Amino acid sequence: MTLLEPYNAPFAAALVLMLALLVIQLFGVLDIDIDVDADGDGALHAGPVDGLLTLLGLGRVPLAIWLVVFLLLFAGVGVGIQQLAESFTGAPLDRVLAAVLAAGGAIPATSAIARPLGRILPQDETTAVDVGTLVGRRATITDGIARSGSPARARVQDIHGQAHHVMVEPHEQSSELHAGDEVLLVRREGNQFFATALAERSLSPN
Repeated sequence: MTLLEPYNAPFAAALVLMLALLVIQLFGVLDIDIDVDADGDGALHAGPVDGLLTLLGLGRVPLAIWLVVFLLLFAGVGVGIQQLAESFTGAPLDRVLAAVLAAGGAIPATSAIARPLGRILPQDETTAVDVGTLVGRRATITDGIARSGSPARARVQDIHGQAHHVMVEPHEQSSELHAGDEVLLVRREGNQFFATALAERSLSPN
C-alpha cells in the first residue's frame, strides 16, 4: 500500500496541504487566528459558537497551527484505517468512507493536542479588540473637562491590559467629568463613549 494509490488520495492531499501551510507560516505570509473572547475574569463567553470552538481546541492555538495538526492526524489515521481494512478484508475501504472515519478520529485527537500545545507555544497572538468591548470598563479622564456635547480624552485598558485613548462625554447631560476622574464607560455611539463618574468629586473651597 502506498500513499499515491487512489484510495489514499484524500490523505495524500491532506499532507500536501499541511506542507503548504507549514511553508506559508515559516515565511510569515499567512497569519490566521481565531480569537475566542473572554471576560475580564478570563471566563470564556458561553455562546454556542464559542463553546464549539473551545471544544475543538480552537483559540488555544492559531488556526493555521490547528489545521497543520489536524491534517497530519487526518492523513495518519486515514492511512492506518486503509491498512487495517486491507489486512482484515483484503481490500481498502472506499476513499470517501475512509476520509469520513479519519476525520471523525482526527478532530477529537486534534482538540486533545491543541490544549497542551497552546500552553507551550509562544504567546504572540494579536491582542486587538473591538472597541465596543470597552463598554463596561473603567477609564480615567486624562485631560480636559467632559461636558455634554464637549468630550474629553480618557484612558481605558482592554481585557489584555492594552491601553486605549477614547473620547468621553458624561452620560448625564448635567454632569461634568474632570481630568483625573475615574469613570465607567456605560455606552457608545460610533466612536463616542459616554461615562458616569465612579465617585463624587470633592469641591474645592472658594
